[in-house]
Amino acid sequence: MNVLLLVAKAPVPGLVKTRLCPPADPTQAARIAAAALLDTFATVRATASTIPVLAHAGRFDEAEYGAELIAALAGWHLLPQRGATFADRLANAHADTAATFPGQPVLQIGMDTPQLRPALLTTALERLAEHGAVLGPALDGGWWALGLRDPTYANALREVPMSTDDTGRRTLAALRGYGVHPAILPVQRDVDDWPTALAVAADLPGTRFADAVEAVGSQLANGLPR
Repeated sequence: MNVLLLVAKAPVPGLVKTRLCPPADPTQAARIAAAALLDTFATVRATASTIPVLAHAGRFDEAEYGAELIAALAGWHLLPQRGATFADRLANAHADTAATFPGQPVLQIGMDTPQLRPALLTTALERLAEHGAVLGPALDGGWWALGLRDPTYANALREVPMSTDDTGRRTLAALRGYGVHPAILPVQRDVDDWPTALAVAADLPGTRFADAVEAVGSQLANGLPR
């Protein structure tokens, strides 16, 4: 078995997807984040031979679509995020997952890529088994996936400035400094701003994410109450 680790925040207005504002307002942005998270939950659960783990921050009972999100987490292993910085929270999430599931490889993703599908995650897990580590670059210079056969090497993340246009390059260099040489996965788009949300949604007809982006777009175009 492999562990699929999702690192995510509860989609509470004002605390998630703030770069969608404007044109979206905080509640609209949180609804888009919730839809992306629900799609990601479904993708993880549909990926065969995996253990779903969520390293979470924030209160889901205060989130948009909170009841639906809580229901969708049935059967997941929940771990609270800990650490003062995002880099520390990522490294600690790997460490806590490894302590809970010793000896299991860990593939970590985030809540910014609702376009992920089970086939892509399965391929990532196969490459992780073959190479011992994988890294998925993001188009904005970050990364969307990190897989480690030995999750203790995630300590390398503590040295990396997160959410910059060279986070991916610095992450790769930090891992190599630990003697880890990950195979590179296909590049994906992180949904961080409104143009990217529109572009990703256009490729995902019929998903919760696409429906949420379309609903917000219609409200914005028609000047409807939010």
